[in-house]
Amino acid sequence: MTALKIYNTLARDKQTFVPMQEGKVRMYVCGMTVYDYCHLGHARVMVVFDMVQRWLRASDYAVTYVRNITDIDDKIIKRAVENGETISQLTSRFIQAMDEDAAALGVQKPDHEPRATAYVPQMLGLIEKLEAHGLAYKASDGDVNYSVRDFAGYGKLSGKSLDDLRAGERVELNTGKRDPLDFVLWKASKETEPDEVKWESKWGSGRPGWHIECSAMSNELLGEQFDIHGGGEDLQFPHHENEIAQSEGAHQHAFVNYWMHNGFIRVDNEKMSKSLGNFFTIRDVLKKYDAEVVRFFILRAHYRSPLNYSDAHLDDARHALTRLYTALKDVPDDGQPLDREEAHAKRFADAMNDDFNTPIAISVLFDLANEVNKTRSAALARQLRALAGIVALLQRSPQEFLQAAPASGGDDSLSEEQIAAQIEARAAAKKARNFADADRIRADLLAAGIVLEDKPGGITEWRRA
Repeated sequence: MTALKIYNTLARDKQTFVPMQEGKVRMYVCGMTVYDYCHLGHARVMVVFDMVQRWLRASDYAVTYVRNITDIDDKIIKRAVENGETISQLTSRFIQAMDEDAAALGVQKPDHEPRATAYVPQMLGLIEKLEAHGLAYKASDGDVNYSVRDFAGYGKLSGKSLDDLRAGERVELNTGKRDPLDFVLWKASKETEPDEVKWESKWGSGRPGWHIECSAMSNELLGEQFDIHGGGEDLQFPHHENEIAQSEGAHQHAFVNYWMHNGFIRVDNEKMSKSLGNFFTIRDVLKKYDAEVVRFFILRAHYRSPLNYSDAHLDDARHALTRLYTALKDVPDDGQPLDREEAHAKRFADAMNDDFNTPIAISVLFDLANEVNKTRSAALARQLRALAGIVALLQRSPQEFLQAAPASGGDDSLSEEQIAAQIEARAAAKKARNFADADRIRADLLAAGIVLEDKPGGITEWRRA
């Protein structure tokens, strides 16, 4: 099997993965800010890094996977105040919703899911270290800021120079920053803010800035230096750049060995945004499409490429996944474990080891499905199900998937009882040699998205189109 290679954003190159400790991987991924329902961009982050940790475990690594929850933030405070509820009431509700969405998409819970509010002492400790190294200062407005120009490596992740950043900066009024590029580590409390978001510190009452949260939580749970840090492409700058500045500034050595970033989601080739009216929550999409179809749609694209969402692409993903399940429908697997030395398994592993190339890995699944259709081989059916299972696909019974109704259970969706009654009426029409009625029933069912398949012995099976 080939060695795992990962595209390292920091190196701008695909590199052979060498863990800090043999056989062990420590990975941190920036999670959600919980003030609203998760959207498709969140779905991609969750599914992509779930796939990554699953492949690492399938490759016999002992993985410690941390994905944080940001439960203190300007947007959270604003939303809670608008709703007339406490911060914890708001965040608890949306954490539960996030967990439900993730579970529907087949995303396993991380090993650790730290909430920022539980790690404020660790954040304060990091800020003190930065102050001791001359990288943090208390400003005239009470905030504690990071002095960007005093950290020599700033910009190395994003490739942005300080001169480039200065050219594009906006002048901020009424701040105590020494330099417009400096960013906040500790925000001084405002009288109008709820007591729930005020912590005492040597610099006065306040709350943490966003960037320091991830530096503190990853340091506490994975150590001062670890293997992989991931997140969406939008976090590369400034969030991850600032994490490097904080963590390396505090500890005076390297922070992360491999940086991974997944690409953006676009909707009909436009950026997804509420202002454009093309903003979709995971819940919106799952009302229309099976959750496994959504997962398959995400994994069918390479994680670093842009992903274009549209109904046509989801429909195509559903038809493709249907082809895979159909191959397993009449060929039960032999119940044996995955044969890693089998040719398809080797090709699958080579693809996954090439920077998690799921499009190629999934093409191997289709090759296997074609072979199963031709040979009716139970051993190949087992390989198909087992390889797909590594990335959490094809784990339901084919009948369950093929007959599953849309999650929304819309008014135009026929129930299984209604379908059975129509199949029975068609059988009666055929028995009475009333073939025109039998054909009409078949056509009506097809128009309603139900495909009939007549089998030997007078048996009729059905699936949703």
